[in-house]
Amino acid sequence: MRIASLQKQSFIDWEGKTVAIIFTKGCNFRCGYCHNPSLALPHLLNSTPDISEKVFFEYLQNRKKWLDGVVITGGEPTIHADLPEFMASIKKMGFQIKLDTNGTNPSMLKHMIRNNLVDFIAMDIKTVLNEDKYNEIVNINGDRIINKISSSIQILRNENICYQFRTTIIPDLHTLEIKNRLAEQFRTDNYVLQEYRHGVTIGTELSNLQS
Repeated sequence: MRIASLQKQSFIDWEGKTVAIIFTKGCNFRCGYCHNPSLALPHLLNSTPDISEKVFFEYLQNRKKWLDGVVITGGEPTIHADLPEFMASIKKMGFQIKLDTNGTNPSMLKHMIRNNLVDFIAMDIKTVLNEDKYNEIVNINGDRIINKISSSIQILRNENICYQFRTTIIPDLHTLEIKNRLAEQFRTDNYVLQEYRHGVTIGTELSNLQS
């Protein structure tokens, strides 16, 4: 597992739980508003050393009495084929796991759920499920993105798993019509809107490279 960084303790990333957070390297999206360009852009993520799994698991071992679980975020964790094995090792230590994902690997999500490797999944919904609208945000063409996203949505709804869908509202892209369509589509789900924050993003980093 390519671990970029470890936040040793958080009280706000999983309601009611004290957790450690790991940020994995690499992402299959290039969302312009993303505030973690160092986890997505190859020239940045390869410029810093990975945290070894040994260091991470030693930390967990020493914090068994103080932590409830681990949040795995990114980047996009499900691009790593060894993620289920990594999660199994965390579960064997007695920790609960929350996974943040963009939903592009439905087969892995189903495997995790059915093998009790995850306790909570937070899935980003970038916008309405339209190929052009989605590509406008994630900057990746093709690859059957909407089919994969739709499959992941149905998996979370139909399997026995706690989940949340969430959308970061981007000025000029999420119109009132789009927000209303999203609210209607996810009206029966645990669904939240997140506020866009200004700062260094993938968009600004790519603009700097091109200038």
